[in-house]
Amino acid sequence: MSSTPNNFLALESTHSEYDSSRFVVLPIPYDATATFGTGSRHGPSAIISASAHVEYYDDELAREYHDVGIATLDPLETNAAGPDAMHADIFRAAKKIVDDGKFLIGLGGDHSITAGLVRAVLGQHKKLSVLQIDAHLDLRDKYQESKYSHACVMRRVVELGANVVPVGIRSVSQEEHRFAKRAKIKPISARECMFEDNSLDHMMDQLGDDVYVTIDIDGFDPSLAPGTGTPEPGGLDWYQVTGLLQLVALEKRIVAADVVEVSPIPGQCMTEYLAARLIYKLIGYVTHTGLTVGS
Repeated sequence: MSSTPNNFLALESTHSEYDSSRFVVLPIPYDATATFGTGSRHGPSAIISASAHVEYYDDELAREYHDVGIATLDPLETNAAGPDAMHADIFRAAKKIVDDGKFLIGLGGDHSITAGLVRAVLGQHKKLSVLQIDAHLDLRDKYQESKYSHACVMRRVVELGANVVPVGIRSVSQEEHRFAKRAKIKPISARECMFEDNSLDHMMDQLGDDVYVTIDIDGFDPSLAPGTGTPEPGGLDWYQVTGLLQLVALEKRIVAADVVEVSPIPGQCMTEYLAARLIYKLIGYVTHTGLTVGS
């Protein structure tokens, strides 16, 4: 009896072997720092399961992109020693992928995983900009006594030396507002994306040539992606997000990405399917423009 491959897009080995693949999916089922709704540890497996139903043909770009090779690694095991040890494990796993010249795609898990992934990518791309699609700034220094909380992840990314460009923001603490001003971070709110025609110009002006994309699924409006731990009203829609990703792929060089904070809702598959479609769409944009790792 044949069975469906348990990898991203349910690809046969011809298109999913590590050595011959341009893209590598790293599942990280870790949500130990979640502070409101939990369950994002189930996100990676739910996204991979949903991806089996994504069509290979992209009607916007008018071709299939699965044949570029998309390998899916085994899920990274949670380190019970704590957040510091988990961060180190994420860094080591991601570093091997990046050092092998692959395009890294991390699947969370909560947003705290991004710090270890970005740290690995910085080894190859010293002048890295991080495009953060998110409802929250995640710039607190500590949250609930932890520096590794998902609410602090972009603060840790800033400390690594990356340039952070947040888009879709609509929930900010006073501490984060003050730090953003000191660090000269200029968030682009969801309101600006909706009502100001030059919001994308502001985003592009802030980004350098090499871009890491981190997508917290709560950057979308919860009517489109309800399966997340910290939903915020007034979010981005599908065409806003895919439009800005296409623009960045055309004018910059996207070198790695992650999608985080998918917390599946029993009896629904809406959020994980959106995430799977988005990842494949990003693969299409990066491949279509030719601006991928190693080009």
